[in-house]
Amino acid sequence: MSSARRRPRREGRSPASAGKPGLAARQAAQRLLGAIVDARTPMDALTDDTHGHPHYLALDARDRSLVRAILMAALRHRGDLEALVARFTERPLPEGAASLRAIIHVALAQILFLDVPNHSATDLAVAAAQADPRNRRFAGLVNALCRRAIREAEAIRTEIETQPVRAPQWFADRLEAVYGADRARAIEAAHRREAPIDLTLKDRSPANVAARAQTLDAWALPTGSLRLRHGTEIAALPGFDEGAFWVQDAAAAIPARLFGEMSGRHVADLCAAPGGKTAQLAALGAKVTAVDQSANRLKRLRANLDRLGLSEACETVAASLFDFTPDRPFDAVLLDAPCSSTGTVRRHPDVPWTKSDADIVKLAGLQARMLARAATLVAPGGLLVFANCSLDPREGEDVARAFAAAQDRFTVDAVSAAELPGLEDCLTAEGFVRTTPADLPAPAGEIAAGGVDGFFAARFRRTV
Repeated sequence: MSSARRRPRREGRSPASAGKPGLAARQAAQRLLGAIVDARTPMDALTDDTHGHPHYLALDARDRSLVRAILMAALRHRGDLEALVARFTERPLPEGAASLRAIIHVALAQILFLDVPNHSATDLAVAAAQADPRNRRFAGLVNALCRRAIREAEAIRTEIETQPVRAPQWFADRLEAVYGADRARAIEAAHRREAPIDLTLKDRSPANVAARAQTLDAWALPTGSLRLRHGTEIAALPGFDEGAFWVQDAAAAIPARLFGEMSGRHVADLCAAPGGKTAQLAALGAKVTAVDQSANRLKRLRANLDRLGLSEACETVAASLFDFTPDRPFDAVLLDAPCSSTGTVRRHPDVPWTKSDADIVKLAGLQARMLARAATLVAPGGLLVFANCSLDPREGEDVARAFAAAQDRFTVDAVSAAELPGLEDCLTAEGFVRTTPADLPAPAGEIAAGGVDGFFAARFRRTV
C-alpha cells in the first residue's frame, strides 16, 4: 500500500477541541474535505499555516499533520471510498448529504490507509456524527460502515490495489483520450502512490553527486537529481543548513537545465516562485531576474536563496508578466506558466477534484498570451523555454505548436536525447519534452519509488 500509511498514532488535543481528544482534528478534516470537493478549494490554501481554514489554524502542529495525512489519503482514494460506501449500504446516502459523506470518508481513510487505531477512527467518526444535528440519526450507519471496513480491511486494500483507479470521470476520460487506455491506467496507478522526495544539488559535479548520494542514502537519478529512499525531515539532512540542495521533483528540474551553459548570462525566470528554477539558474552562473506577481511568494523565494547562498546572483521583481518592462532583453527567458497542475496529482490529489475540463481550456488561453509576451523579452539569438506541470497537451504541446507556427523570429530548438538521460523516451517528434508519473521506473533492486511529475517543456531560439 501507499507509504502514506506511515503516520504517528498519537493524537493531541487542540485548543479548539471542546469534546473528545482528537475530535477537533477529525471535524477539521471533514470540513476541509467538503471545501475541497464541494467548493473546489485547493488543499494548499486550506492548510496554509498562516492563511488557512480557521478550524485548521485552531489545531496544534501534531493535529495539523494528522489532518493533512487524512486529506491526502481520502482524496487519493476518493473514488475507491465512494464505491465502497455504495457497496456497503442498502440504499444511497441521502441527497445533499455532503457532511455525512465527509465523516464516512475521513473515517474509512484512517481505517484503510493510515496508521491510526481503528477504535479511535470509529469512535471519533460516530462522535462527529452525533455532534452534527444533520447527521445524528446516521451515527449507527457510520458505526456499522467503520466496523465492516475494519473486518474486511485487508481484502479491501487488496481489491483496491488490483482494480483500475476510480478517478473523476472528466479526468479519466481525458487521460485515456490523450494517452490511450493502457498508458492512462499506468498514470492513474502512479497517482495512488505517494510521490518520492527529489533533491536538486547546487553542485552537480559527478563527484559531488556520488558523495551526496552516499551521505543521504539516496538514489542518484540519471537526470542528475537525487531521490531519497526514506521519508525524513528535510531540514535535518546533512547539507541542508549549508545550502547544498533543495527539494525539487526530477521533472521540474528539467526546464532550467535546457539552457545549457549559463555563466554570466542574463536570465529572466518568469512566474518564479517558489524558486527552485531560479536557484538552478543562479547555481549555473547566470544573473537571474526572478519575476512573480505575488510579493509574499517572492519573500519565501528570497529566504530560500539566502539559505542556498545564491541571493547575490538574483534580483526579484514583484510584477505581473504583462506589466514587467525590463530595461533590456534577456539572453534567456524561462516561463513556467500557471496551469491545471494535473501532472502533480501524486503530491496534490485534490487537483482532479478541484479542476475541470473548462479550467484547462481557460488556462491554455492564458498560457498562449503569456508565451507571446515572454517572447518579447528575449534578445536576438537568445533562448526561450516554455514549461508547465500539466498532463494535458492543450496546455503544453498545442500551445507550443501554435506559438511556433505564428512566429517568424523563433524556431523550435529541439531537445536531444543526450540532454535527457533516463527519460529519452519522453521526447516528442518535435523535440519537446513530455513526462508523466508513469515514466522513470525504479531499476530492479532499488527500493526508492519510481516516477516523476507530469511535465511539459519546449525550447525556442530567437533567430533575429
